[in-house]
Amino acid sequence: MGDYKSDCLDANIATGTKPVQGSLEEPSGVLYRQLRQKAPLNVVGGRGSYLLTDNGLEILDATSGAAVSCLGHSDERVHEAILEQLRKVPYCYSLYFTNSAAENLSKFLVETTGGKMSRAFIVSSGTEAVEASLKMAVQYFMELPAPQPQRVNFIARKSSYHGNTLGSLSVGHHAGRRALYEKVLAKNVSHVSQCYPYRGMDRNETIESYVARLAQELEDEFQKIGPDTVCAVVLETMTGTTLGCMPPLPGYLKAVKKVCERHGALLILDEVICGMGRTGTLHAWEQEGVVPDLQTIAKGLGGGYAPIASLLVNKHVVDTLTNGTGAFSHTQTYQGHPVSCAAAYRVQQIIKEDNLLANVREMGSFLEQLLHEKLGDHPHVGDIRGRGLFWALEFVQNKESKEPYPPSKGVAWAIHTTGLKPEYSISLMPGNGGIDGINGDHICLAPPYNTTRAEVEMIVDRAVLVIQEVLGS
Repeated sequence: MGDYKSDCLDANIATGTKPVQGSLEEPSGVLYRQLRQKAPLNVVGGRGSYLLTDNGLEILDATSGAAVSCLGHSDERVHEAILEQLRKVPYCYSLYFTNSAAENLSKFLVETTGGKMSRAFIVSSGTEAVEASLKMAVQYFMELPAPQPQRVNFIARKSSYHGNTLGSLSVGHHAGRRALYEKVLAKNVSHVSQCYPYRGMDRNETIESYVARLAQELEDEFQKIGPDTVCAVVLETMTGTTLGCMPPLPGYLKAVKKVCERHGALLILDEVICGMGRTGTLHAWEQEGVVPDLQTIAKGLGGGYAPIASLLVNKHVVDTLTNGTGAFSHTQTYQGHPVSCAAAYRVQQIIKEDNLLANVREMGSFLEQLLHEKLGDHPHVGDIRGRGLFWALEFVQNKESKEPYPPSKGVAWAIHTTGLKPEYSISLMPGNGGIDGINGDHICLAPPYNTTRAEVEMIVDRAVLVIQEVLGS
């Protein structure tokens, strides 16, 4: 493959690839992420797992957008729910009123946790949910019978992503998105290593000893900044696109939770991308035997039919605020938006009615099998990892040494843009900088929960052809 010239600072946009251009000819009023490009492909329709463009392409959406469209595109059952809510009331201000759509969705979410999370704070994006979780954590310690105002520090992980506001960027560790804003990001956040066995685990190390080492690193960080000053540990239950679909090793989350409990800090689990069914259970933490104090959810919650996310709050946190000031000192204009809540509630009903969590597990196993069969021996596929319908391929120059491609090659985005060529017509999710914020290339696959065996086979077959064109066979 040839070299590609970088024209942007964002490490998650190609350090290099020229974007595929669409068919819009008039000057656009849209502030595209890359301002020197012509219009990208213009999507004018969607059908199941396919996106339809105005120049006639039918693109297999192998990533559900940003792991969002869990039912695929244009499910009429959700359309009807949205129209029904629009006819009732499209908006009311949550500071003054509640609405039935928000009540129904919140009750459903609480019930899915067995009541362990007893309230839902519904907002419009994962970033907003993370921001709310940070505020909630701080307020919790101020509301205790014996307040602990010194607890203002957060510990998060490297190569993580939690959102794009200044607060969520501070706990995240996405080098490209942080770069311009480092001087104004919060200074009360420190970062420890990811659970990243492909590169972090020694050759002769057992899973148990590696997990113990990571737990000790977290313990050391508590001691370094003062155990009684730590407000919360923030991490993705399963990493998203910054590192690429890394599930926690057995015992890892339990070890993290134990450190938090030892020092009285909260555990915030970010399940914006991995939650609400993406990994095979509605909540990814269900598979780990760990219940968070605060949890964020978003993408699979509403399936892309309307902007929606939520902060789920553990009962003991709710009880503390109830017995304290009796209020959460935070609000959003579109909090509990009726149309978004109605859409999300119908999406979740469909997931249950159509038994889609079982399909996620079955098709996820099939996807794993095909990826290993067809790409496991590829000389430039270093690691295949994931869970449910959320999988990543990490690319290397040398499989034995695990040497990554130089950032100047823009490998991940070259694969993405190649996939959009008419002969392949597949959307693959690129990511780079996962190793250290600069080096590392991977792609993610996140098909809809209702994907079929035929579609999974097509996704893998097309991905193989794209990878072969970019990296060779």
